[in-house]
Amino acid sequence: MFPQLFQFVDLGLLLLRLMIAVVFVPSGWSHVTKSEERSKSIGMSKGFTVFLGGVELAAGLGVAFGLCTQLAAMGLILVMFGAIEKKIFVWHIGFWGEKAEGWHYDLMLLVMSLVVVVTNGGRWVLWK
Repeated sequence: MFPQLFQFVDLGLLLLRLMIAVVFVPSGWSHVTKSEERSKSIGMSKGFTVFLGGVELAAGLGVAFGLCTQLAAMGLILVMFGAIEKKIFVWHIGFWGEKAEGWHYDLMLLVMSLVVVVTNGGRWVLWK
């Protein structure tokens, strides 16, 4: 319908990648620097919480800067599958949840990361 907008695909993908990073980088940093507190809130060991934070941090930065973009986005997809699994089967939280804590947000981040995987984040990446 608006073929002239196709010229902005790479800009749209860059903005998508930056939005993914805005979510995952601070989350990863919090997992790494406040691992004791975060491990209790997610019900995981302190060591796993630090590992999870490292993955979120590294993959979030990779997606943002376009470094091993597909691999980084795949790492974030795995993190989101884990979050969704925990919310559904362990915490028994519904899709919308209460107080916006459902797994709809996690699914949205998973699909955003999937778009990055299938497009390799567009042409504006540092290293494919």
